[in-house]
Amino acid sequence: MNSLLPKLEALLFIYGEPMDFKKISKTLKVSEEEAAATAKELAENLKSEDRGLFIVFDGNKVQLTTKPDFSALLETVIKEELHESLTPAALETLSIVTYAGPMTRAELEYIRGVNSSFTMRNLLIRGLIERYPDPKRTNVFIYKPSFDLLKHIGISKVEDLPEYEKFQALIAKLRNPDEQPK
Repeated sequence: MNSLLPKLEALLFIYGEPMDFKKISKTLKVSEEEAAATAKELAENLKSEDRGLFIVFDGNKVQLTTKPDFSALLETVIKEELHESLTPAALETLSIVTYAGPMTRAELEYIRGVNSSFTMRNLLIRGLIERYPDPKRTNVFIYKPSFDLLKHIGISKVEDLPEYEKFQALIAKLRNPDEQPK
């Protein structure tokens, strides 16, 4: 078995969005050709009927997704999620984005310690957070609380949140651990 296969699968799973072969090759320390060949091999392995995942190729990008066969099941789950109250995971994610944003999904997942793709998508669909392209890096999105969220919780800006400065200081330490206070 190709030892790159499980590494690529794990990488695509945690990344959660389309990933280009250049980034994959850099991360896995292999050539772009080897990354592309491994992605094709993974796609073949996932074609088995007893698998729920699927690989989507778009030019030089690849993404791990759920199989189209399960769209009805996933649609049901998502609809139920939207009609229910926010889960503890969604509330945690929303709090982090609100207090620490704007931030990338990678930063959020570092803080939470878990993949947050589904939760982020749920919050985006509900209109509680927004995303926009990172002007410094391609293929990366920045997340922040939405205007509707601020309106819903009755504040005009995130700086009006309780203990906002305290949390900003903690986030600054997390983002810049080498900087010592003067």
